[in-house]
Amino acid sequence: MSVSIDAVYRAESRRVLATLIRLLGDFDRAEEALHDAFAAAVEQWPRDGVPANPRAWLVSAGRFKAIDNLRRRARFDASLALLADQLDAGDEAEVWDGEAVEDDRLRLIFTCCHPALPADAQVPLTLREVCDLKTEEIAHAFLATPSTIAQRIVRAKAKIRDARIPYQVPALNELPERLDSVLRVIYLVFNEGYSASSGETLTRTDLSREAIRLGRLLLELLPEPEVMGLLALMLLHESRRAARASADGELVLLEDQDRSRWDRELIAEGSALVERALTSRRFGPYTLQAAIVAVHAEAEDAAATDWVQIVGLYDVLARVTPSPVVELNRAVAVAMRDGPEAGLALVERLFARGELLDYHLAHAARADFCRRLGCNAEARESYRRALALARQEPERRFLERRLQQLGE
Repeated sequence: MSVSIDAVYRAESRRVLATLIRLLGDFDRAEEALHDAFAAAVEQWPRDGVPANPRAWLVSAGRFKAIDNLRRRARFDASLALLADQLDAGDEAEVWDGEAVEDDRLRLIFTCCHPALPADAQVPLTLREVCDLKTEEIAHAFLATPSTIAQRIVRAKAKIRDARIPYQVPALNELPERLDSVLRVIYLVFNEGYSASSGETLTRTDLSREAIRLGRLLLELLPEPEVMGLLALMLLHESRRAARASADGELVLLEDQDRSRWDRELIAEGSALVERALTSRRFGPYTLQAAIVAVHAEAEDAAATDWVQIVGLYDVLARVTPSPVVELNRAVAVAMRDGPEAGLALVERLFARGELLDYHLAHAARADFCRRLGCNAEARESYRRALALARQEPERRFLERRLQQLGE
């Protein structure tokens, strides 16, 4: 039974939390109610069995536990008694309204991305509260320390409470200004699921699927070109999931993947969204990235990849959203078009500027260029640096194999 409760926690806890925040109007109160609900489940489910709808059971249990806690504390604060009465008077049909529940996580994302919150806190807060990512995982994604991320999350929650930031999806006229942060959140959630920042496995399917679900919801709510572009990007990446790892969980590079295992339905859907977004001429970085992935998807094999077109798309992307990571990805594409020496020069230029020195994929790219050029000593040095920085076990094993191939 404990295994079943663990499985329900992994599958439903964030959805339950989002609904409890809507019902209770407070992050901390909802988190306490979530813990109380699962504590009740641990006590009752082994005796009574897992309910037919665990999520509904947990939401109801958490709500009633919160009401009880408020009434106990009302001895010290009379306003809590009034709040408890208001919560208790809620219509049960309204509490478990299917449409409202379906939108709760999207509503929570917009709350976490409210413009009143500091920009550097919006995404970490959403990743923590919506997706239950650990502080360490978020810190790795942001190249920050866990203590820094934890402080940002605590301050953001306090700001939501003290400023009484509304827990709602913004009106249509407010959506565009709030959209950039929301898109960034959803994509970071997807990335953590598609290529886990740390741990034993290459991917976390639950997170990438949830990001795609949120992307579909957002597209239904706001059919803007960049929403199409983001959803297309996630679908096209997701289409390759089955081929990204071997049967024993080892990393398989894009050039070595069995393309017959790519999901052609996801590729067709993603490619159609890319075309729609590009036709609008109001697209941005997500659409451009999706267009790059679509070029890969169109190639029958690695040798048929149109690297000229990919480099051209990276040139546009670098102008729209200049960043060291975009430059690194462009360097990889240039190396495929013009040879490893050209790619190495671009990476060396990044390092000379002091950029991406702590990014393991930059050192892995440099190592690969050196390996292909026959500069084995330099390749080993860069592989060792990449290995020291990598935190995901399949990536670490891949780097170790490369070092072994080079005689170390």
